[in-house]
Amino acid sequence: MKPAPFEYFAPRSVGEAVHLLAEHGTEAKVLAGGQSLVPLMNMRLARPSVIVDINRIPGLDYITPGPMLRIGALCRQRTAEKSAEVGARCPLLRDALRLVGHTQIRNRGTVGGSIAHADPAAELTAVLAALGGEVMVQGPKGARAIAASDFFVTYLTTSLASDELLTEVRFPAPPPGAGWSWMEIARRHGDFALVGVGAVLALRDGVIAEARIALTGVGPTPVRAQDAERLLVGQAPSEGLWEEAGAAVRASLEPDGDIHASPEYRTHVAAVLTCRALREALTRVREAS
Repeated sequence: MKPAPFEYFAPRSVGEAVHLLAEHGTEAKVLAGGQSLVPLMNMRLARPSVIVDINRIPGLDYITPGPMLRIGALCRQRTAEKSAEVGARCPLLRDALRLVGHTQIRNRGTVGGSIAHADPAAELTAVLAALGGEVMVQGPKGARAIAASDFFVTYLTTSLASDELLTEVRFPAPPPGAGWSWMEIARRHGDFALVGVGAVLALRDGVIAEARIALTGVGPTPVRAQDAERLLVGQAPSEGLWEEAGAAVRASLEPDGDIHASPEYRTHVAAVLTCRALREALTRVREAS
């Protein structure tokens, strides 16, 4: 199929893009990598009357290290995946990126585009939630930061206003010596995960000082497993503790079912993957010490 007719604009600056978004409102869609938008348009599930192609805007494809790893909205997923800075400062992001679609998808898909699209089965949304990251957006009234906890509203919906452009994604670096793990179950390699889990663990004096767990594929947004996190902090790692955390995750979820997986299956897999991810994260803590 072919998309419905639309007007096409290719702004050369963030300001010009914001002006176009403000002018056309909800009729406009931003084109970055196009790996989600273009198929939706071809199937006529999305029918924007205006496309704002931001690929000609210079300076939005950077990776900048610091207290937060700052990634420009147009940075390709494959570039971030192969980046030494990403691997050193945010290995959870690197490992999750390796499972985003296929290499050809990641060559075009952007970090900012995946976050803005807000598919609840996407890996990058859960990584941002797990690490407590934020996004920077630019609108007619200026720039503002939106925390991950406030950004994702529901399925394919964010708190980004129709006249705002996501310009940067910020991932906090895990604590020094922290372990991490990304695990997921998919029908085939390259498919969206039926369930995915990202975990980060940091120990101090033999007990868990910090725990972060986020899941994808089990709700209308990425799900932060805060009950399980609270259960873990202050405890000594053990197999029994992982099982308790998995049970807390299971009890906190109410996923929808679909043709690929029932709610019961998703809940069960989420608990199992949580245990496995925590186990692997602990192994990496010990390897680093």
